[in-house]
Amino acid sequence: MAWRCSGNSNSELISNMSTSGIFHSERVATAMASVDRANYVKNKADAYEDSPQTIGHGATISAPHMHAYAAEHLLPYIQPGAKVLDVGSGSGYLSAVLHHLVGPTGKVVGIDHIPELVDWSIENLKKDGLGQALEHKQIEMIAGDGRQGHASGGPYDAIHVGAAAPTLPPALVEQLASPGRIFIPVGTFAQYIEHIDKDAEGKVTQKRIMGVSYVPLTDQDKQRR
Repeated sequence: MAWRCSGNSNSELISNMSTSGIFHSERVATAMASVDRANYVKNKADAYEDSPQTIGHGATISAPHMHAYAAEHLLPYIQPGAKVLDVGSGSGYLSAVLHHLVGPTGKVVGIDHIPELVDWSIENLKKDGLGQALEHKQIEMIAGDGRQGHASGGPYDAIHVGAAAPTLPPALVEQLASPGRIFIPVGTFAQYIEHIDKDAEGKVTQKRIMGVSYVPLTDQDKQRR
């Protein structure tokens, strides 16, 4: 089961998730192996625990298996050269994984409404060897309201949302490429991961995937209260 995937190292954590069927792609395994989770958490001793962890400011870094699910579910749309938006980018962990999936010709934009987390995520990415990717703007971390997306960087082949929205934010659908996919938790008391797919003709479909429990996608003032 997902919560039994913890390891004593990054490689063991990834191996356990693969063995448990969390993901099946070698591309995902390689990308996650290139990102050391210890660089993106507050408590280094628990870096390879398969559980969410607080990162301050009322935010969390998701459990590794949820990041693996996200990468696997978005994989058909994050080929080398793709543009990806990471909403609620937090510590920067998944933005790093997505960068390794889209490669140097792609672009990852991470957006979070807590400026201190954005600054910290940039430090984390640099610690993880991605300073040059930041300099060349292959990865860009910005402070802003993720519910509104980042229109100037779009359209995006894939959009990941790392917090639960009560309803689907229309701005994200507008900024999704054709074809493209959004991976987003939707709901309040009952939350579900949904795929929002836009086909080549611009038709949008919404599919419920699985039940989850995420912190809410909200604004800075509400999250800090």
